[in-house]
Amino acid sequence: MERVAAVQMRPELLEVEKNLQSILLNFEEAATSGARLVVFPECALSGYDLSLNEAQAVAESIPGHFSERLSQACKELDATIMVGILERDDSDRIFNTALVIGPDGILGRYRKTHLPHLGIDRFLASGEELLPPLKTPIGRVGTLICYDLRFPEPCRALALMGAQIVLISTAWPSAATLYPDFVARTRAAENGIFLVAANRIGEEHGARYLGHSLIIGPDGEVLAQAGGEEEKILFADIDPSLSDQKRRVFLAGEYELDIFNDRRPKLYGELVR
Repeated sequence: MERVAAVQMRPELLEVEKNLQSILLNFEEAATSGARLVVFPECALSGYDLSLNEAQAVAESIPGHFSERLSQACKELDATIMVGILERDDSDRIFNTALVIGPDGILGRYRKTHLPHLGIDRFLASGEELLPPLKTPIGRVGTLICYDLRFPEPCRALALMGAQIVLISTAWPSAATLYPDFVARTRAAENGIFLVAANRIGEEHGARYLGHSLIIGPDGEVLAQAGGEEEKILFADIDPSLSDQKRRVFLAGEYELDIFNDRRPKLYGELVR
């Protein structure tokens, strides 16, 4: 069994160094409690409801100061982290990025591919590809950010590429109750994977965030869930290899499913038109 964690926190808008310290403290607490993989919210370093000028002031290249600080913590704690940051590329474009770092350094970065007309996403460049599952010390990990989960295709694609756990850094607003109540559980169950979603709480410019971070098993079962107002570290002990077993036997010989082999891809061409 492997212990994973989702950190529900309250980032403070534009207080980057303060937020970094909070991330490091929560990461240490989670790792000290046995978690080898710890997920933090979307834009956890900067806050989410920013203007373009504010985003330009706090965005950072990768590698950079923040990634180096986080890399050192991963090495010291022998654990893997995913954190939502604002990333600046060589062309001065800014992306909503999920950065994954392990004990040996940066494993990968995923740039959010589906951007809602909301918060800082209104002004950012969109990512152009899914990040293939990353090999971590506890299993094969896929990465998505917030609104990406609304679409079934990204999570399905990651599962077909072999992801055992899909990590979601998110900033679900208070109206987005559909996500933890239904969408996250459905994505896990329809793909037979674990899903770890770290949301935030608090308020920015009058907009409130939902909380309700959760960890879900491969049959859509909720393994751990936070409330809507609390800063909390969620833990779950999981066996990632269960995600490789897509067959479900409810009554041998009478009620059996294979959720991947029973698909009929030739019928689904309209999905990519």
